[in-house]
Amino acid sequence: MNAPLASGAAKGSGTDTLVAERPPADVTASSSGFSAAATTLGGFDADLAARLTSVAADIALVIDGNGVICDVAIASPDLAREPLVPLLGRRWIETVGPDSEFKVDDMLRTTPPHGLGRWRIVSQRRTDSNATLALRFMTVGAGDDGRIIALGRDLRATAALQQRLVQAQQSMERDYLSLRQAESRYRLLFDLSAEAVMIVDAATNRFVEVNPAARRLVGSDAATVPGAAFAAVFEAGSRDRAGALLAAAAASLTTEPVEVRLAPGGRDCRLSATLYRQDKAVYVLARLTPVAEVAVADDGRQMLIDVLDRLPDAFVVTDANLDILAENAAFLDLAQFARREHARGQSLRRFLGRPGIDVDLIVAHLEDSGSVRNFATIFRSQLDAVDEVEVSAVAVTEGEAPCYGFSIRSVGRRLRDDAPAAGRDLPRSVEQLTELVGRVSLKEIVRESTDLIERLCIEAALAYTDDNRASAAEILGLSRQSLYSKLHRHNLGNLTWSDE
Repeated sequence: MNAPLASGAAKGSGTDTLVAERPPADVTASSSGFSAAATTLGGFDADLAARLTSVAADIALVIDGNGVICDVAIASPDLAREPLVPLLGRRWIETVGPDSEFKVDDMLRTTPPHGLGRWRIVSQRRTDSNATLALRFMTVGAGDDGRIIALGRDLRATAALQQRLVQAQQSMERDYLSLRQAESRYRLLFDLSAEAVMIVDAATNRFVEVNPAARRLVGSDAATVPGAAFAAVFEAGSRDRAGALLAAAAASLTTEPVEVRLAPGGRDCRLSATLYRQDKAVYVLARLTPVAEVAVADDGRQMLIDVLDRLPDAFVVTDANLDILAENAAFLDLAQFARREHARGQSLRRFLGRPGIDVDLIVAHLEDSGSVRNFATIFRSQLDAVDEVEVSAVAVTEGEAPCYGFSIRSVGRRLRDDAPAAGRDLPRSVEQLTELVGRVSLKEIVRESTDLIERLCIEAALAYTDDNRASAAEILGLSRQSLYSKLHRHNLGNLTWSDE
């Protein structure tokens, strides 16, 4: 091609040069314009054809009547960097993936000599892998000799946008489903709650929603419909207190429940209010509890407190740092405190378990599972009296101030009663030694284990030799003096140093 077809081929690029001669068939054109426009486009003005095709497409192919690519123009810099298979001098159908061969064949056969084909998506093969690159081609008839110009567009940007659109749509659908599920749970709890709950608009002091329990308590559906005045459900003497409570809650102040009387039935209730915000609006969650039910609940809590205080097992409540908040009388006796004030604020770590071992294990288990049952450890009073105990604990993480509850039962007497009687029985078993883990150091446990094994071996040797110490020392590989020393240390047999 004689004219510089590539002069305007590359969008935003001024460095592309014209290739005057056709490169070998096995070389991919690196130029962004046609290499021989005058020859391949015949009577058309080559410059005009090059500019038009460069503007119209990211890639343009000139194909002869046999389906062979005569010239290539790549206008997209991103596409020019792609490792496509060589195009020049090859049949177009040989450069596409198997799924696109019938499409290329159809476009070459059906494109009119002076007309347009239709857009088809073609998979152009790459040299670096078996992957393909999706391009959208339109074919244009270029004369009676069967020449066709294929104008292609890179679909990667469009595919990326479509993928982002699909992801955004899926995210919206997931959020919508989550909101629907949350709304369903909220509605179920709101309607089935036995507590009277009313949602009030803080700006207008009118009802937004009222649950069935509140309607039953008020006794008037008309007075609690959405949009009705909040103060209308109270008697005249209680309206000021109810309004002041809502105003205090709307001002984000700490509020205490107030006693009010309902207008329809004259029933005395306790009203509490909590502020919350939603969609830039401020609402108040108001709750009504009959005074009789409040008294019963208060009596129940007091009864529980009295029972815990009279428990024979020690019970203590601590904060998240294990500082003592409350305790019963049994804990005061176990810790040897004379007054409750002496125990408050002290750390339970000071009394329970070996420092840095048992309590940390209990707290870690509480954080994992929420409760601990029958954990064997020791309790050290403020006067350093040590007792064997079993601990059961629970973590209460709800509310503004998480806390721990510990039930501590003394088992020292039970362990002493279960201990084996004195005699030839061993003072410790292997199980008793393993129970020392966490209470004494490893060095002490190893020493205890060594003494236990040594005594077992000596007793077995004496039994085997019918209490002949000379023979026992020989089979143990000890001198008689060493055997006598060990007999003396373990308090075995006759403690004299004479030989049998």
